[in-house]
Formats: sequence, C-alpha cells, structure tokens
Amino acid sequence: MRISIVAVGRLRAGPEKTLLDDYLIRFDRTGRGLGLGPARVIEVEDKKNAGMGAEAGLLRKALPKGAVICTLDERGRMMSSPDFAQKLGNWRDAGRQDLALIIGGADGIDPTLRAAADFSISFGSMVWPHMLVRVMLAEQLYRAATILSGGPYHRV
Repeated sequence: MRISIVAVGRLRAGPEKTLLDDYLIRFDRTGRGLGLGPARVIEVEDKKNAGMGAEAGLLRKALPKGAVICTLDERGRMMSSPDFAQKLGNWRDAGRQDLALIIGGADGIDPTLRAAADFSISFGSMVWPHMLVRVMLAEQLYRAATILSGGPYHRV
C-alpha cells in the first residue's frame, strides 16, 4: 500500500526536513517486505492565501485516485501506536492500494474535506505546528511498520 502525506505548505531545508526524510527512509526499508510503502510527501501551496476552502481544493487535486483518505485533525480519534499499526495493516489487508494522510494548513482542514475523509486521527488535544506534524506522522509510520514486523523499536 502506497502512502502519501498530502500537506499544505512547503517544508524547507532544516532539522524538521532532515527528521522527516530519515523516518520516511526507515519506513520504506521496514515496510517494503510488509506490503507498505513507498511513502512520499505531496505539498500544496495556496499562493493566493484564499483560505481553507482553496487549500481543500488543492489537497483534493493532489490525492491519489481511490485512496483511503485519513485526515490529521484535533477532532480525530486518538490512537495508540499499536492501534495505528493495526489500522494500517487492516487497510493493506483489505487490498487498499493507496492511503492519503492529509495535514492542513495553519487554520486546519476545511470541514467539507474532513467530512469526506474515511478516517481522522488526532495527535492529542494540543495543536501542533503543521510542519512538525509531518515529522511526528513519519515517525509513527515507521513505528507502525516495526510493530507489524515484530521488530524491537516499539516497546510496551
């Protein structure tokens, strides 16, 4: 199952980009034998600052056709890492070929796009910088792959 992190904004060179790239490489290596990956980041940018509605349109255009749509949103479901791993495994085992994980801009995700999602995940009730959420998500993808492989990265 291919994974797309579809996000508003451009992540420039720096520590967040370095961490993101590192975790995505780890995920690709670990997930390959499990039928997970590759993972890629698709960035969209609302250059006219037209707001959440415009961002939603750009995000929709960037989604792989037929993908499971999962938003990252403070109103989403909080999950443990093993539960997230199981969710990924279930989508994979159901024959889903693409998963799109959507990260909105500074104002969040447009309500119509949230409503169209198959699932929504929250990293807690705190609001996180959307650039940092990419890193946290990539780490959780890598952690999920190690959990599914029985690897030692995640300890209970």
